[in-house]
Amino acid sequence: MHPVQTFELILALLGVAIALHYGAARLRIPPSAALLVGGGALAFAPGLPLVELDPELMLVLFLPPLLMDGAYYTAFGRFRRHLPGILSLAIGAVLFSAIVVSIAVHWLFPQLPWAACLALGAIVSPPDAVAARAVLQGVRLPRRLQALLEGESLLNDATGLVLFRFAVAAALTGMFNPGQAVGTFLVLAVGGVVIGALVAAVWMFVMRRLRDETLVVATSVLLCWGAYVAGEAAHVSGVISTVTAGIAFGWYQHVILPAGVRLQGSAFWRTLVFTLEALVFILMGFSLRSVIERAGGVEALVSTYAVPALTVTAAVIAARFLWVAGSEMMLTGLKATGLSRARPLGWRQAGVIGWTGMRGVVTMAVALSLPGNFPGRDMMLVTAFAVILATVIIQGATLGWVIRLLRPEDKDPPAKMALPAAEAAVARAKFLEAEAVAYDRNGELIHPQLLETYKSRAEGTAKYAADADNFMERIRPHFDLMLQVIAAGRTELLRLHRHGEIEDEVLHDLERDLDFEEMTIVFQRGDDPEDEDQAAAAGRTI
Repeated sequence: MHPVQTFELILALLGVAIALHYGAARLRIPPSAALLVGGGALAFAPGLPLVELDPELMLVLFLPPLLMDGAYYTAFGRFRRHLPGILSLAIGAVLFSAIVVSIAVHWLFPQLPWAACLALGAIVSPPDAVAARAVLQGVRLPRRLQALLEGESLLNDATGLVLFRFAVAAALTGMFNPGQAVGTFLVLAVGGVVIGALVAAVWMFVMRRLRDETLVVATSVLLCWGAYVAGEAAHVSGVISTVTAGIAFGWYQHVILPAGVRLQGSAFWRTLVFTLEALVFILMGFSLRSVIERAGGVEALVSTYAVPALTVTAAVIAARFLWVAGSEMMLTGLKATGLSRARPLGWRQAGVIGWTGMRGVVTMAVALSLPGNFPGRDMMLVTAFAVILATVIIQGATLGWVIRLLRPEDKDPPAKMALPAAEAAVARAKFLEAEAVAYDRNGELIHPQLLETYKSRAEGTAKYAADADNFMERIRPHFDLMLQVIAAGRTELLRLHRHGEIEDEVLHDLERDLDFEEMTIVFQRGDDPEDEDQAAAAGRTI
């Protein structure tokens, strides 16, 4: 296919992805499921070329920025506090699932080498960071569950990739050393942390010296691919390297990046992540055509591979439930013996974790990377795609319903200070500083307006913290009027520009001021700033 046609196809796919995402939001279904199904249906449209996805390109193109985004927003305190549970899922559950799948596959195909069966287990065992993020961002979970699932999705790919590498080598050479595999995994993991920390340190050194906002945002984008490529070049885990750099990025950006860069970078990253997530799911669906053609058509695929696909899918789902149930029983037993640090999840939270095992881009990319002469390769490709379809569509689409049915309780102790109290503390600190600089050395008040402004804000936030719900009900009409006033100013600004009375530069400068003013009020109202429809309605139609 000509490069221009390839570019046009990518643009068309992005347009379709936006339409599918919009439709999924209207129908209240996970966008990942709509994109996967829509891409699969689009693949059979007449006249479209056959798309062959290069697995290594898929991983290096899509995985680093999506891992970086997830790591950037990781609540590091909860991540560290729940690290044992995260590792149990990211390592233990992946290994257990791989073993269960390999047993099921060997039972179906006794002639298939055990190493090949384990390779398929490694392919389908790690839940996918992209799929998990796409589904979890649309639901509300208790903080402990959120930390466990987000942490698992960031780390489990490394386990699956290492296990896959050794299983493929064993299937092709007939040699497998479990001790060597464990040692290699530890080296890859620790090396990934070291490389990720070094890349993050270099990034922070550069960030402190850049002054241009565009350069800073561009450099932050390079961080994710730089960490991944550096990890792979050093023959350690690029996944863990990227996650480490992302966590460091999220932790230190508060003191390194100026406010303007943070606002600009956040908007850019939201757009980038949306585009990549949409394209990766629709491209996975698009690749269904090549999988079906390789299997000999739909009828041949169903008659030949339906049983192994259903068996492996059932094994993947059952293995996760078994691991979660076993871990829960062990924690319950340890707590009964008096171990205070053992904190069972409870059957409600355990049930939700058992149902959140969506597979995605890593499973597809790793399956496509199987050597052409690998035993059972076609069966593994079809089975891997079936697992992705089943977990994303079935589990992803029903996760919200499962959460509403089980109603998992948030048993994590809350922080000492809630949002209203924190706002009051910040306002108090600003008032004390304003009070300190408002007087000259002789004690004469020289900045009365500054002092009055911050005194008023400190008093207002103190009243808000004392009774947040009632205070917000009383003050919300005031915010509505402020938005109405801003809307009037915006209308006048546009009138001046449309009549040629001001230059474009003046329009952009004043419009930016109005945008910041509006967003400040939207935050104070408690609205979701990402809900553009709500923000627009609040600011322009009152």
